[in-house]
Amino acid sequence: MEEKLGLSGLKVLKSFKEGLKKTRDALGLSAFKGRSVDESLFEELEERLILADVGVKTTMELIDYLRQEAKKRKIKTSDKLLELLKERLKEILRNCRGELNLSEKPSVILVLGVNGVGKTTTIGKLAKQLKDKGLSVVVAAADTFRAAAIEQLEVWAERAGARIVKAQEGTDPAAVVFDAIQSIKAKGEDVLIVDTAGRLHNKERLMKEIHKIKKVIGREFPGQPAEILLVLDANTGQNALSQAEVFKKITDITGIVLTKLDGTAKGGIVVSICNTLRIPIKYVGIGEKIEDLRPFDPEEFVEALFEEEEQEEAGG
Repeated sequence: MEEKLGLSGLKVLKSFKEGLKKTRDALGLSAFKGRSVDESLFEELEERLILADVGVKTTMELIDYLRQEAKKRKIKTSDKLLELLKERLKEILRNCRGELNLSEKPSVILVLGVNGVGKTTTIGKLAKQLKDKGLSVVVAAADTFRAAAIEQLEVWAERAGARIVKAQEGTDPAAVVFDAIQSIKAKGEDVLIVDTAGRLHNKERLMKEIHKIKKVIGREFPGQPAEILLVLDANTGQNALSQAEVFKKITDITGIVLTKLDGTAKGGIVVSICNTLRIPIKYVGIGEKIEDLRPFDPEEFVEALFEEEEQEEAGG
């Protein structure tokens, strides 16, 4: 593992391990070590997976798979079964690996999500990371529904060293995006990140707003937006999955950003979202720092869930 990841990789793994501590504790897979494979083991494992918000449907699929494979491969020990679970989780999550597509200049990233999921923070962190890669970044404050949203985005833009295009509260969001695009054209900048309102209770209006913004972007920059990212809060567990399903009906989503994984025992929602929606998970948030917004890596994620047991084993 050390050779494969190198030093920087090990640091990432360490913080993934720290970031997923609450989920790992909820799963409590170490309690299953050294047991024989029987019905009570499957039942307890099922309960733990549901507790960690893997979701009922995905959990049932996983348990059915483990039952069949245990029978077929004549697996008698829980250690072998956990190994099988680890591999299966990696298989599921590999289908949801995805990188940010910024192949064209300029590239437009449209960011969606309900209020309170960490959308503005995500935009700020992403802007800073792209700036650090040498790209010029502009953020458009198209959530004109709340004055607080514009102010918060201003703070993050300044922190990230990104330019902000904004208007007064109540301005047509598409007009803000149009202005941002014109200024990007004039200055020849690389990336535009667009914040949007997240009023799910007013679905019809939200849908019209997003379509209008997309139309403006597509007319001015054909083929854009390159990314439509949906920000979800891992703390909300299965509710995050419901939000994703609603947004998916409103527009095409190219990727998911799952925030606040470090503060929740519901990290299993990553598996549930991936298995149910088949949308790439592009970033996960595992802390407050700017670098704690991480590209999602299925291997690292699963290893971090199982890490504790392996270390105990090595020590024992």
